[in-house]
Amino acid sequence: MALNAEAKKTLLRKIPHGVFICGVAEGADVNGFTASWVTQGSFEPPLVVMAVRADSASNGIIQRTGKFSLNVLAADQKDLAAVFFKPQKAIGGRFDAAPFSLGDLGLPVLDAALGAVECEVVGHVAHGDHTVFVGEVKSAVLNRDDAALELSSTGWQYGG
Repeated sequence: MALNAEAKKTLLRKIPHGVFICGVAEGADVNGFTASWVTQGSFEPPLVVMAVRADSASNGIIQRTGKFSLNVLAADQKDLAAVFFKPQKAIGGRFDAAPFSLGDLGLPVLDAALGAVECEVVGHVAHGDHTVFVGEVKSAVLNRDDAALELSSTGWQYGG
């Protein structure tokens, strides 16, 4: 039986996704990208699961450092997400438009985000065009509690 490519694409795009800014740091280099393939994986210990393009600079940084941050955006922060959405050739330039501080683990935490968690990688699976990272939440910063940005509200599609 052959896979119905159009049905697969349509159905996989129906999986609900949030929109997050993943931050990484290695030495003086700080980078970030929009992540939408993210979910909570465990209560105790608190784990998050995130898929990252295998050929991205940030994927390599996460593998080398074993750390990443996830910044949760507010429902009205599509413009901020757009700054980080498209792949870029150089590291770090996106943060010129997005003020941040470094969290407890030395990872970028956006000032304008609802908040962020910093994670240490406890496992990963490299298969296909993305690497799936499992991160244990080691710190959390809550700037305010509000509705979070969801991919379906942006008009963008990533998946399928």
